[in-house]
Amino acid sequence: MDQSSFGALLRDARRRSLLTLEGLAEASGVSVRALSDMERGRSLPRQATLGEVMDALELAEGERRRLVQASDRRPRRVPQQLPPDLAAFRGRDDALAAVRDATDRAAAHGGHVVISAIGGMAGVGKTALAVHWAHQVADRFPDGQLYVNLRGFEDGGRPVEPGDALGGFLDALGVPSADMPHSADARGAMFRERTASRRLVVVLDNARDAEQVRPLLPAAEGCLTIVTSRNQLSGLAVAEGASLLNLDVWTRQEAVEALAARIGAARCAAEPAAAADLVERCGYLPLAVALVGARLRANPGTTLRRAADELARTRPRLDALAADDRRTDVRAVFSVSYRALTDATARFFRHLAVHPAAAVSAEAAASLAGVEMAAARRHLRELAAASLLSRDADGRYVLHDLVRAYGAELLDQEQDDRLGTETRLLDYLRHNAYLANGFLARYMPERTDVPAAGVVRVAMDSREDALDWSRGEAAAAAAALRAFGDPRLLRHRIGLTQEWASYHVIDGRWTEEIAAQRIGLDAALALGDAGAVVRAGGSLARALVEAGRFDEADAPVEVVLAHLPGLPPEATARAERSIAWVRDGQQRYAEGLVHARRALAVFRTLGQRDEIAAELGAVGWFLSALGAYAEAIPTCEEAITMLQEAGNRGHEAAAWDSIGYARQRTGDARAAIADYERSLRLFAEEILDDYSQAAVLDHLASAQLDIGDTERARATWNRAADIFEGLQVVARAAEMRANAEAVPVPPAAPAP
Repeated sequence: MDQSSFGALLRDARRRSLLTLEGLAEASGVSVRALSDMERGRSLPRQATLGEVMDALELAEGERRRLVQASDRRPRRVPQQLPPDLAAFRGRDDALAAVRDATDRAAAHGGHVVISAIGGMAGVGKTALAVHWAHQVADRFPDGQLYVNLRGFEDGGRPVEPGDALGGFLDALGVPSADMPHSADARGAMFRERTASRRLVVVLDNARDAEQVRPLLPAAEGCLTIVTSRNQLSGLAVAEGASLLNLDVWTRQEAVEALAARIGAARCAAEPAAAADLVERCGYLPLAVALVGARLRANPGTTLRRAADELARTRPRLDALAADDRRTDVRAVFSVSYRALTDATARFFRHLAVHPAAAVSAEAAASLAGVEMAAARRHLRELAAASLLSRDADGRYVLHDLVRAYGAELLDQEQDDRLGTETRLLDYLRHNAYLANGFLARYMPERTDVPAAGVVRVAMDSREDALDWSRGEAAAAAAALRAFGDPRLLRHRIGLTQEWASYHVIDGRWTEEIAAQRIGLDAALALGDAGAVVRAGGSLARALVEAGRFDEADAPVEVVLAHLPGLPPEATARAERSIAWVRDGQQRYAEGLVHARRALAVFRTLGQRDEIAAELGAVGWFLSALGAYAEAIPTCEEAITMLQEAGNRGHEAAAWDSIGYARQRTGDARAAIADYERSLRLFAEEILDDYSQAAVLDHLASAQLDIGDTERARATWNRAADIFEGLQVVARAAEMRANAEAVPVPPAAPAP
């Protein structure tokens, strides 16, 4: 701005203050002649002189900024401090789309915009995105670009003080060293004055916290400030209206494209499967992919398959991602975030890393560390704020695979009690599964052990609560069984497989049940526990049958039979019942009847009336399946009477299904339909057993077809197929759908 413009501004300000030249001279200590020369455009004041004049005029902040800008003696400097854009930058389409709106608003003078969470874990590419974004929009901010690395998370260094960062900004804006204020507050005031009428991009990289950032924010409308930090700067969103963007790891496609940009597209195209495997073993973390890409570029003869195999074999896992430069060493980068944690949260993090599944609930996290829920939530918030974990759509906490590997290393280095940590998680999963079984299971043996100290007990007041908890922790239970191989935990692993069987059955998770019971059976055999062997073998055989793997079920049945001698009577009876179920599924009804009668005989000797009633129903079913209808019907009727007295609704429902089957085969399809409908009501309304409900629907549809009600038969089979599909019982669902499609469609009535 020229001298005459400054003079006009000064004269207007003096007149609004109702001061003459003489009055202003007396108040400011500046001579009348000097003031007159300024107002007439003959001279411009020094900064110190201008400050005295503005103080005397008692100007508002906005007027002071305009006068400071107008008094600038030198041509306006356009700073260009951005680091070079990354040539291999790829992906982030969603993130870039999200920030374009902020850029548009800033460039259109819609207000000062801050983007703070280009936040996220170490190595996720926050700086690369910020710099790339700034370069992409630089032409829309003609007064320049300012950049500073605030070193909030530098290995071995101290964060940059705001005053030092402001000094660099002011120098870039052309402030002479002689005019540079000494205090951070004064520098901040000058920075705001100097940027009052500018349109700038300001990149504040690697910020420690909001307090480090606030003094560096330009106040002018139309400036775009981009902040990156591992911490969630939520305070900026609250106080400064910042937009928050949390950056996640790459998708597989983005990671492969980034690798191709570093080593050549042809090299990735020649080994597409190995390229995908390689980036997956890097956890899709941009820093890890960049490190591996740099090594491959330096060694063009190394195949991608060999590189991926080396990553898979290297232990500890992070040794494969080590580098001489600590800024690109994955372990060293994580360590900076870890060292910023409080001692209690650091310990919590080490125990949390033992969790073997992708997502962890707050209750499981508390149990791992053996702390109260209130403390666990505080630690989880601190870890989330430090971007060492994130939250998924269900509110669970997610540790990146490489972060988990780092935490597990620390656990061993600190000689924390890994066995105790694993024990607490197994106890959390099995004891709460036992509580859930109070709403889910038909048979619940008494628990005699107690969970380890520090294990959280989850409140469950209904079947829905039990199912919600089970579905939420199913992946953790499966992963813990696979991951925790310490021989001292064999008993815990057996208990876990037993307690989760009811949920697997109810939810139709036969694949998971097969995997779990194989582990439980191996553990029971290793301990030489015949009772546990029989339970696991029977459950495994049943799961194999339900999954349609009929021939495979014979092997665990043989194991069960070999361990029956010497078992207590009740355990023997339950094993015989279990084998009968398996033979039923294999449609080997004669063998099933033998085992059901053996179980019934033992229960009679024990005088257990409810078990006698249940086994009578099973005998009645096998008699029906074998065509002995005259014997089957009274047997089922006797069972139903006893089951009703005992209040055993589950077995009563099964008995109504059996008697209906017998009556249908004797030609009384209408009476059978009534029996099936009684069974359905119990399974659907009281027992809430979807699998059994679908099985009864199959029988009902066949009876409806017998009486010529084709429309209802087709609808009933389709309903059964829907339930089986929901339970992931693919073979049965396909069978039901085929039955429905095979129902003949009646010919259309002739047109009148």
